[in-house]
Amino acid sequence: MRNRLSHCFGVDHRRLASALVLALVLTPAPARAIIGGAIDNGPASAATIMVLGSGGAVCSGVVVSPRAVLTAAHCADPTREHRVHYMENGQPVLLTPAASVTHPEYVKDAIRQRRQSVDLALVKLAQPLPSRFAPAPLSVGPQPRAGATVSVGGYGSVGRQPADGRFRSVAAPVVEPWGPGKILLWIGAPKGKSAGACAGDSGGPITAADGEIVAVTSWSKGAGSTPCGQTTQGVLLAPQRNWIDETLAGWGLSAGWR
Repeated sequence: MRNRLSHCFGVDHRRLASALVLALVLTPAPARAIIGGAIDNGPASAATIMVLGSGGAVCSGVVVSPRAVLTAAHCADPTREHRVHYMENGQPVLLTPAASVTHPEYVKDAIRQRRQSVDLALVKLAQPLPSRFAPAPLSVGPQPRAGATVSVGGYGSVGRQPADGRFRSVAAPVVEPWGPGKILLWIGAPKGKSAGACAGDSGGPITAADGEIVAVTSWSKGAGSTPCGQTTQGVLLAPQRNWIDETLAGWGLSAGWR
């Protein structure tokens, strides 16, 4: 089963405190978070935030500037209303995007059509995030090769429970089913284990051993009837640097590359 990684489930932050949130995040449904992972309070957590969409969509996003978030394009569907969500002093905060731009090579139905797609979007915020959010260091390359270990992170739900607002990650090996990718990074699972992204983790960071973000999660699949835990797919960032930089520059912003 193939999974686009956004899913309809609640976010247990005092029910997000308002009727607006109830409109954005609907009744909890079965889902899973990062498979095989654990709560992570490291640097990647400070560079990751939740992206909510009407109709119950929950995704993750990478902070690339105090006023911009990079996420998966399917998490910024223009037919939906969106909010960027975080907690501040125990209270939920919902930021309405000032603008969003989808990568020009994104194909909405790419999996069914078996077409190449760059599943990325940038979201501009009307106000800056608190200083505790640190813009992520984006990798200029080279990309991790087969056998290298990366960390897959996100804010997906926890088993059959609603998302609890805590960032989780799991270490897993890079695989190259068709050789080194020019657009996509593929991550497998350690032998005999399940590991990787699942519902709610789209747009989350895929981090190399040096702490740099090399890709953004867009897709996953599991073995047999399980939806996740076998393969995770991410969009490599280095090949999309020009688009990222040009889009941010149009907003008077910039990302940090290493």
